[in-house]
Amino acid sequence: MPDERFADHLTFPRARGHEPAGAFHGVAGGAVCGDLITIALTVEGDRITDAGFTASGCGATIAAGSALVELLTGASVLAAARIGTPELSAALGGLSAGKLHAADLASDAMHQALGQAVRAHARLAPDPGRTLVAMSGGVDSAVAALHCGPGAVAVTLELWRDPENDGERSCCSASAVRVARRVAHDLGLPHLTLDLRAEFRAGVVDPWLADHAAGLTPNPCVRCNGHVRLDAMLELAERLGAPALATGHYARTTPDGLVRQAVDPAKDQSYMLARLDPATTRRLRFPLGKLTKPEVRDQAEAAGISVAQKPDSQDLCFLAGTAKERFLARHGAQRERPGDLVDRAGTRLGRHRGAHTYTVGQRRGLGVGGTGEPLYVLATDVTTNVVTVGPREALGTTTVRLRDVVLHRPVAAIDAVRLRSHGRALPAALDADAAVIELDEAVAGVAPGQLACLLEGDVVAGYATIIR
Repeated sequence: MPDERFADHLTFPRARGHEPAGAFHGVAGGAVCGDLITIALTVEGDRITDAGFTASGCGATIAAGSALVELLTGASVLAAARIGTPELSAALGGLSAGKLHAADLASDAMHQALGQAVRAHARLAPDPGRTLVAMSGGVDSAVAALHCGPGAVAVTLELWRDPENDGERSCCSASAVRVARRVAHDLGLPHLTLDLRAEFRAGVVDPWLADHAAGLTPNPCVRCNGHVRLDAMLELAERLGAPALATGHYARTTPDGLVRQAVDPAKDQSYMLARLDPATTRRLRFPLGKLTKPEVRDQAEAAGISVAQKPDSQDLCFLAGTAKERFLARHGAQRERPGDLVDRAGTRLGRHRGAHTYTVGQRRGLGVGGTGEPLYVLATDVTTNVVTVGPREALGTTTVRLRDVVLHRPVAAIDAVRLRSHGRALPAALDADAAVIELDEAVAGVAPGQLACLLEGDVVAGYATIIR
């Protein structure tokens, strides 16, 4: 027999069909499950000022929408951000396992709407003890939140949604958002969701596709950190009255706002943060910068965090189990354009699929055998559609040309460079015009389009883009 609170909400649903003026909407469910719910709400200042819902499907979905609207109306933004499936189930007197799905859907829809409304209209009083924490649903961000204390507020970004992706392997999918919300709520933290799919497509994925079509090797994560994710979260932090944003990156900062390499070289992510402006970096906190990965997992285990042993994500978040070649082809950046494969003397050795599909240093997929030695891509030219190959030793160079150089320290201070996200720092010197960096030792496979992370010791003192 259903609880009387459930029966009351089912029989007399609150604000069903009500559409608040200027409302933001979240939708969950659909054809697969047969249940569909839309939550509409408005935010002003630090409060939910109005809310309504529509629902179709089972009675539990209607009751969940009604109970949720009752919880939301007049609640503070941070109180609303703490509402999840358990709170909604409790408001209905406890749902059976078969009906919890309705509370899941209502919670998903509400958090979609809440994130939009908060981003547009919230304004909380400044609180020096409040920190916004970027929560991905993995162990690193969960431990970062632990280090921020009881004033932490979690935020997760939904950046990409693709039916071909493995949602469990992505750090920014709808599935990852739900996991992150559960982890945040388990820690007693309010959780917000930002839907940045349009900004991510325009600012990261489209340039990545264009660079591949031009035969370059882009760094989408560097671009995302520098122009999409962190900017949006810092704007949200300001609306929430939080002076700082904490992330689970393995990095440190200097007193003058520059990124510094982490203590654990195996996990260091300073390369991915190289494009950050010092004004931005001064508002960031990297609690894991002084920790190793085993120490992070130990802290998570000690705190009882459910994702303590969750494997790290490996793919680019918008690939997440989709082969890069398939993704490029599906989005028009891997079209066949056959051309000549030549050696250093210009002798034709074979044919290729298109110069834009190869990367300097690539060995596999060349389709050339019988030469007596392994061949590697030495250069690509998308204008002539020629790919030049040769022995590995021919890849070595001590001179790297740069464009779009940004320096935070004087030219003479640059003493090393990293040319790959997981590459080691190479002793080097930048020329007076900041157009060429000379390496102390030859390095193989320098790829045009990649970021050159310019270093002074272990401090990121600037960055540039590698050119042919």
